[in-house]
Amino acid sequence: MITDNKTDSSNKIRKSTFNPLTHSVDSINHPSSQLRGDSQDVICFTHLRWNFVYQRPQHLLSRASRQYRVWYVEEPVWQDTLGLDVQVLSDTIRVVVPRLPHGIDHETTIRLQRQLVNQLIEQQSIKKYVSWYYTPMALQFTDHLCPQLTVYDCMDELSAFKGASPQLLDLEKRLLAKANLVFTGGYSLYEAKRSRHEHVFAFPSCIDYQHFEAARQKLPDPVDQRHLTGLRIGYSGVIDERLDLDLLKDIAERLPNWQFVLLGPVVKIDPATLPQGPNLHYLGMKSYHELPAYFSNWDAALMPFAINEATRYISPTKTPEYLAAGLPVVSTSIRDVARTYGGWDQVLIADSASVIEKALGQMIQYASTSDRTALDAFLQEQSWDNTWRQMQKLLEGQLVYAAIK
Repeated sequence: MITDNKTDSSNKIRKSTFNPLTHSVDSINHPSSQLRGDSQDVICFTHLRWNFVYQRPQHLLSRASRQYRVWYVEEPVWQDTLGLDVQVLSDTIRVVVPRLPHGIDHETTIRLQRQLVNQLIEQQSIKKYVSWYYTPMALQFTDHLCPQLTVYDCMDELSAFKGASPQLLDLEKRLLAKANLVFTGGYSLYEAKRSRHEHVFAFPSCIDYQHFEAARQKLPDPVDQRHLTGLRIGYSGVIDERLDLDLLKDIAERLPNWQFVLLGPVVKIDPATLPQGPNLHYLGMKSYHELPAYFSNWDAALMPFAINEATRYISPTKTPEYLAAGLPVVSTSIRDVARTYGGWDQVLIADSASVIEKALGQMIQYASTSDRTALDAFLQEQSWDNTWRQMQKLLEGQLVYAAIK
């Protein structure tokens, strides 16, 4: 049963050279097809909740919904009944959440998810569609599908993350064999995947520039940080095993008169392990809409990532967002951050608390007088709109090719 719920760089790197329920799900409108391959739908299989941190999938698929109906299929929730909950975000975006009964084994879990995907496709008359994957794990219950096109948007090296399934690498190998196009969320990921598929394209983290540029105009200070006096250094994002908590603790102890504000959910680690102190403030997850107001009232941004396998291939979306907000950025030596942004005066790459302590004050002072013209022009080129246009050209080409085969 389907139910509705209402909710309000290197030259070797290949890029495209075309450099969110009031009515029944059955009444969802088809957008007019703008792709010559005539595909009407995108079915996205993902490990990330739409209402979690607003990031790459939401940015890209919101833009895709201008040409397609988008079905964003999340991981299941465990309840007493079997079915699909469909959340209508707009005329052309649906979030689909499978409901599975408690106590079933893995084999039954896969069989029921396959059944529910088939049900969705049949009841919604989805005929010509693109399968879009963010997790190879979904291949377990979708390998029987016959889309016009299969896209693997590899935004992270999930096999390196804490708690990754031992099946993930084998399933990724199968997904790469099935995919027509592979997009990567950064240059390091591109370099790791390019020899494994003939159509791999690098599309690093981008930015909604105007959304974050608004932070340069002094916005009202959010209530939960308004009481913090003195200089404020901020981090926004998931708080998990990828952060160097020892480094964060050391920096906060070295700068006791500065306030360190961390926004975001704590995931996969025990909150009790987070460093504590009078100048460390964990304010929880904030909506995408709220972020500019926080950034507007910070003095600098900090990205204290650990240097380990889990961060080897990451390309943090927050880097350009902080910079667009007018904040100087301090980051550990994440490869994609260093290679893309390390040359700008507004960015400091450092792995030791002592270096960060010495340089941070100077960066904050310099930020108020630095010429940002070239950096702003660079950031505006790194837009999600531009990235989607390039991806769309590649999709068009593959759909046309599939249509004439």
